[in-house]
Amino acid sequence: MLSPVMLIRTLQPEDAAAYQALRLRGLAEVPTAFASSWEEEQGAPLEEVARRLRPDETGAVFGAFTSSQLVGLAGVQRESMVKLRHKAWLWGMYVSPEHRRSGVGSRLLEHALPYVWQSLGVAQAHLGVHTGNVSALALYRRFGFEVWGTERGALIVAGEPHDEHHMVCRAPPAYRCAP
Repeated sequence: MLSPVMLIRTLQPEDAAAYQALRLRGLAEVPTAFASSWEEEQGAPLEEVARRLRPDETGAVFGAFTSSQLVGLAGVQRESMVKLRHKAWLWGMYVSPEHRRSGVGSRLLEHALPYVWQSLGVAQAHLGVHTGNVSALALYRRFGFEVWGTERGALIVAGEPHDEHHMVCRAPPAYRCAP
């Protein structure tokens, strides 16, 4: 079931306050899902957040909106080194709890992956996901991602190690990775 009146679009610098609020919510709610921490990002000036949101030839951040409320995020970033430019990373994927299981995550990926294949022109999309995040793993697998390795103790959160699966989705011949 899809959320009512959902819009997916590339975030712009003027979305900095809404982005930062939702990002901080995610970092606080599920600290094991992100390499960044709430403590590291909570003091970031909005001018810096706005600068990071400016889409360019190496990446963008997508937002899911219901009515005018930002409820989901997904960033993509192409590698900058010449020998790695065929790869991009999906990062910062987060959907607010009240909008999960309503198609928001799928809609974000439906926008992010074609952007990766067509606009960034890469051959592989990579991501890392906590091994215990069953719903995220299922979502990524539906979109063609496969686990290629597992890093034990990838993150240390509150003194405890957390494992992470590394996943890859290769661009299909038509440059569209769909479920």
